[in-house]
Amino acid sequence: MRKVVCAPEKLIPQQIVEDIKYFSVYSNPRRDNVGYFGSTLIRDIQRAGLRPSENIWDFNTIALSVAAADNSLTRKNSADGWTRQIDLTIHLCNPHIWEPIKQHLEKTLRFLTGDFWYLTFKGDGVTPPRAKKLKQFDSNCVSLLSGGIDSLVGAIDIVADNHKPIFVSQVVRGDADIQRDYAKKIRPESPHFQWNHNIHPPKGESEGSTRGRSIIFFAFAALASSAIEQKFNLSTNIYVPENGFISLNIPLNSGRMGSFSTKTTHPIYLQGIQNIWNKVGINLNIVMPYQFKTKGEVLTECKNQQLLEKLVFQSVSCGKYRVYKMQHCGRCVPCLVRRAAFQYWGKIDKTLGGYYAEHLERINHGNPDDVGAAANACLVAEQSGINRLISGHLSFAEEQNRVKFEDVFSRGLGEIRELLLREKVI
Repeated sequence: MRKVVCAPEKLIPQQIVEDIKYFSVYSNPRRDNVGYFGSTLIRDIQRAGLRPSENIWDFNTIALSVAAADNSLTRKNSADGWTRQIDLTIHLCNPHIWEPIKQHLEKTLRFLTGDFWYLTFKGDGVTPPRAKKLKQFDSNCVSLLSGGIDSLVGAIDIVADNHKPIFVSQVVRGDADIQRDYAKKIRPESPHFQWNHNIHPPKGESEGSTRGRSIIFFAFAALASSAIEQKFNLSTNIYVPENGFISLNIPLNSGRMGSFSTKTTHPIYLQGIQNIWNKVGINLNIVMPYQFKTKGEVLTECKNQQLLEKLVFQSVSCGKYRVYKMQHCGRCVPCLVRRAAFQYWGKIDKTLGGYYAEHLERINHGNPDDVGAAANACLVAEQSGINRLISGHLSFAEEQNRVKFEDVFSRGLGEIRELLLREKVI
């Protein structure tokens, strides 16, 4: 069991217990043995003219604390080299509000990161920022804008449907300029909040897998929703544009089972977040507009094709984009899905910077062979049927949606198959 404490700087002891990792909440204590996060967020929220509720602010504190703990504890030291047991204490404004849903939150985090979480909530947390002057925004929804293809199309389609979104982005090196460009060209009058978690672990140990970071996106969306006046107790829509194939992320081989497969926008995880918000009175509604569409279909059915063609080729899909010095690797599953989608769309792939691996082939050593895994999945589907791959991965789905999930996975794999056929991999 690894113990992490996230507390206001004033509550962190001068003498640090060796087996406990401490994070200063929303301030940099300038101590090598104490981590911190959100050091600029209070200022950023005030400058944006927002006054988030205590429950939304506490959810943000929880999200940042989870991501900080996730980032600071190495998986290699766990019993199986991956699954950790994390004892996380978080100081909040209203801990009693969160106590009844603690187990539900632990279960949701277990699904997201593959770890066992044990949460403790304490009081005396940092109070939410209060802008001196509350700004008025002509907005009626929030749209996540990551800099990827799906979030780009989502923003375009939302505006085409006459919605007035607030765009919300996490600042990530290599994506910030793209995010700003998208927001400006899609709807320049829309507010665009780009916020940074600024997670800095204590000196020494850190973890690169960061399965828990995605929860920050939902926390930032909740913060942004503070700018929207809720009328007649109607919930504000939070749009999460992600295609169904990637959202399900059904492993293409046995080596990607369980926690090795990311769950960033999986329906189970999103429902977990939605239930948490419902139970603590955060009146927001998560909307997945492309839950039953493939990436190729998302591109093909975009409601402003001219604008899409101008912007889409600077988008970022690769999970290893920064590893390859701001270039798509071309071989990982997100890159394969991207390349297959462009082929389905029927447009020449003019991805900025091209792909590190332009030509696709299987490899027998070194890095994980996602190309080989995709090829094998296509052959299994052809020889034994799609259900052989799906197995028990859709047991969560209600009967009326199960067929839709099966279909979107089948169609998404079909797009990859056409790519691999063109590349003569199969």
